[in-house]
Amino acid sequence: MGRAFEYRKARKLKRWGNMSRTFTRIGKEITIAAKAGGPDPDCNPRLRALMQNAKAANMPKDTVERAIKKATDKDASDYKEISYEGYGPFGIAIFVEAATDNNTRTVANVRSYFNKHNGSLGTQGSLSFLFDHKCVFKIKPTEGLDIEELELELIDCGVDEVEPDEEEIVLYGAFEDYSNIQKYLEDNGYEIISSEFERIPNDLKEVTDEQRAAIEKLLDKLEEDEDVQNVFHNMKEAEEE
Repeated sequence: MGRAFEYRKARKLKRWGNMSRTFTRIGKEITIAAKAGGPDPDCNPRLRALMQNAKAANMPKDTVERAIKKATDKDASDYKEISYEGYGPFGIAIFVEAATDNNTRTVANVRSYFNKHNGSLGTQGSLSFLFDHKCVFKIKPTEGLDIEELELELIDCGVDEVEPDEEEIVLYGAFEDYSNIQKYLEDNGYEIISSEFERIPNDLKEVTDEQRAAIEKLLDKLEEDEDVQNVFHNMKEAEEE
């Protein structure tokens, strides 16, 4: 199995465990996409993809509709997407993605979490060399589908890793190939379950149990912030017993 798949599989259950946080995260992304490309999913590929994510997460239809409506509401918050990069304790690299209507508040909060947990917030772009920015699609397999043939079929549109996972197939490609991959899958009749962006670390750092506990306190604090959408890091996950 590929590096991206192993890393993602180790952390996805924790990320999707909190239903209300998941709905809030997807809802913000839907509002941002609808504001940028319009509220009609037929004319807005990114919005269409996010609505698939909402369906996969069992997000109520009226919650999705409210998130779209927010994009045209003059009194609604105007979210901006921004990222923060820094080091946690023991030199663990941490990449934080946020969607905020008040960057001054968000950066102050993020900086305080790093400072209180023996970390430090760095400058934007300082950690980009440590992570690969990937788009990740999950599709439904069709009967008799050959994974090797699928990989050859998708390579020209930017997919560089294909992994079967339980009742779905996970595809990885470069961040900038997202729209090419989405268009190819839709044009060729593949059912997209969900799609998202991940930052996959180039190398994972081993830590002791004691160090892990200290690092996870910072990660949990970041994840709990209402402005934070995603938190990525290069700490190796604990081995399952």
